[in-house]
Amino acid sequence: MEPWLLGPPPEYSVDLHKPDEFHHTTPEQEQELGKKQGLTSDGTHRDVCSQQAGNHQWRTVRAFKERLQQYYHTRAALAPGQIRRAQSLALDICTEIQGFLHSRLPDMPLGEMNLGGSLLDDLQVVSADHACLLVPLQLEASLWRLVPGEETLLTHPLHWMVRRVNLEYFPRGRSYWDRYLVGGYLSAEAVVNMFSKAVMETINWPSISSTLDCLVRPVLGGPDLKLEIRPLDEFGAETGDEPLFVSMLPLLREGDVVLSAQTELTSPWVNAWHLSLYPWENQRLSQLDTADGGRRRQTLKILKAVCRLNPALRPLEAAPLSNLILHLSDGESDWSESSLHARFQQCITELIGYLENGALHSYFKPAVNLLSGLSEDQVDQMGFMLYCSITEPEILLI
Repeated sequence: MEPWLLGPPPEYSVDLHKPDEFHHTTPEQEQELGKKQGLTSDGTHRDVCSQQAGNHQWRTVRAFKERLQQYYHTRAALAPGQIRRAQSLALDICTEIQGFLHSRLPDMPLGEMNLGGSLLDDLQVVSADHACLLVPLQLEASLWRLVPGEETLLTHPLHWMVRRVNLEYFPRGRSYWDRYLVGGYLSAEAVVNMFSKAVMETINWPSISSTLDCLVRPVLGGPDLKLEIRPLDEFGAETGDEPLFVSMLPLLREGDVVLSAQTELTSPWVNAWHLSLYPWENQRLSQLDTADGGRRRQTLKILKAVCRLNPALRPLEAAPLSNLILHLSDGESDWSESSLHARFQQCITELIGYLENGALHSYFKPAVNLLSGLSEDQVDQMGFMLYCSITEPEILLI
């Protein structure tokens, strides 16, 4: 039976034998009586209002949790089959290039080529459209020294140099890589130019395209070593599917230090090698997630997808997002699946603060500002979009 069919509760019962003035109260008396009985100004019981507000908030949080998981599975995460196809195609290209270099330049001391980057580490989002082919150069430890960026004239923590040493005992020419010396240092630009001529401009790509049943062609004119691969149908025509881009990345390894020849990042310094922080960042995120069963990498993938699919946020690359989560992990321990929505919204709030300050410092190299490459207009557009999402986070999940 509904409550209102039982009659008024005892405290509100009416005694018909009392004078009329007890049945006609003023608005002020009604309001005072309501306060005593826990009523709001419209006569609704406060407990009921609180419960209704709590239920609404719970439904809103639950809906956003479900929307976030849906977004991750439908927009951010890649299908395993898509990843395998892209990896297989990139490995085929790797095999072809390595075989060509071994036959054409047998004296070049190279390590085993392999895939690296987000496609291999399951951090690629939206589409499996790019892969990285790592080409390790082998240097003689007694002839070369890796010089940290802080110790060079450049004083940039990410711009390292590779100095030729012991020339008085081992004159120039003893090392294969001496031919790419500029001013006593191994030139990253000279190495990239060599691979551009030896691989991009020399390999018979139509022949490889026929072997792999896809169209393979170099992307010439840019600063990096990049190949474009397009699938072909049974008649040899392009299918219209998204191409896969494979970038060759010459690099040097010494312990946990990885230096890459990426002239687009170190220009105009022809001798500078880029210190890659990606291996450290990815390893740290994996360690943290493994230790507590957290969802930091999943949060990163959602943020990457949000930025890639939103034109205003597209200039924000993976490195700032990874470091954002690493910084937040120092003070926030709960990265469980049930808290994924809270951590996502916290990342957005933190990111707004970094944009307002104009700086997000690298977790491993605090002197590096990961937002320094953004223009003022880009920061304004990103800040506005993220600020709007504070009250309506769903606008990011388009």
